[in-house]
Amino acid sequence: MAMTTKRAKIQTTLLFAALVAAVVTGQVIHGLGGTPSGFWQVTGDFLLVRPLQMLVIPIVFLSVACGIASVGGPSKLGRLGAGTVFLYILSMLIAAALGAALIEFFAPGVGVAAETRDALMDQANREFAADATRAQRMQDAQGTGVGGAWLGILSQIFPRNPLKDIVEGSTMAAITAAILLGLGLAAAGERGRPALEILQSLLEGVMRIVGWILWLLPIGLFFFVTAVVARIGLQNIATPVLGYMAVAIAGLALHAFVVLPLYCMAFGGGNGWNLMWNLRRVFLTAFSTSSSNATLPVTIEACINEGGCSKRATRFCVPLGATMNMDGTALYEAVVVLFLFQLFGVDLAFSDIVLVVVTSVLAAIGAAGIPSAGLVTMVIVITAVNSTIAGRGIEPLPIAAIGVIIGVDRVVDMCRTVVNVWGDCVVAKIMSRVAPDAD
Repeated sequence: MAMTTKRAKIQTTLLFAALVAAVVTGQVIHGLGGTPSGFWQVTGDFLLVRPLQMLVIPIVFLSVACGIASVGGPSKLGRLGAGTVFLYILSMLIAAALGAALIEFFAPGVGVAAETRDALMDQANREFAADATRAQRMQDAQGTGVGGAWLGILSQIFPRNPLKDIVEGSTMAAITAAILLGLGLAAAGERGRPALEILQSLLEGVMRIVGWILWLLPIGLFFFVTAVVARIGLQNIATPVLGYMAVAIAGLALHAFVVLPLYCMAFGGGNGWNLMWNLRRVFLTAFSTSSSNATLPVTIEACINEGGCSKRATRFCVPLGATMNMDGTALYEAVVVLFLFQLFGVDLAFSDIVLVVVTSVLAAIGAAGIPSAGLVTMVIVITAVNSTIAGRGIEPLPIAAIGVIIGVDRVVDMCRTVVNVWGDCVVAKIMSRVAPDAD
């Protein structure tokens, strides 16, 4: 354990140093007027994102199957599952309500001059049209609505062909198949033990590979973040949407540094601030990758070794959380949607704000754990509000208005991914009491 702790400290130091060096290098490239070549992005992708994503499906399947099979009887499994889902939904509701309260209180989109609003809309249309694939996904989301989004989630939970969906990268299908296999092995008792031991051995081998890959992360992080900063430029956040960004990042910080640690303590998970400090390398990885799924191998390894979470709880809660628990995304979507309605002069009633909070949670559950997935699911929230205000004769908000924040979305995306992952860690720590490693 001492060796593990020493290794973790070295890796954390290297990650932090790489992050600082990347920000400085990226800003220098941007300041010189140069456009970052594809080399930076591609190198970062191959050294940071791809090695982690390569292990996501094996880790999800093996960790959930082993976790379910080792929990014990149906009553313990029921408490673990029900408790985890309850804690996830409650924390997302708190996050979305916090975001809505902050954006309504500070109201950065209120009182913007008409000419500024027109200029922003022109910019929004250009940004929206710049990525044809993303624009098409947003338009598809507008057509499906909340009902369609939930149908999509149910289709992932109950796949026709789990193997096909798993091969295509569906973590939800992997979780469903793993839960069923884990239940079957638990019910088989001694006859299922040889298969369980094979799965546990495979999981141990995969986690050893994770340990090797972790040494590549600082290099990959340097190239990846350099490309992001060089493209955006730190000074470009000082735009008319600075108020939105300030509220969003302040809300995410408040939820991360205050709400979730208190949440951890309130439900018996111990000192949340100590847990946060112990898991700091997880957050550096989440910040750089902007992906809950890509961070998953690091999250599981750190929760067990540095966070003091039980293997049983971690291997169930964290993979499930990477798929459905999105505190940061829920808060972000509430902030952005209300900001855009403010910006374009739409006065929402209290019932509309409640609708934004609820649909932000529902949309966040369906958001994929990949960069900028929240931009697509945000359309669902806007569509739900548009349907409500249409009955009052109010002009709907155009979906292209999302383009206002696309240019700086990556910065906020990196921050909200940290909060998403941190929420998973908190619930894993809390549920370690329900599913300890030793009875």
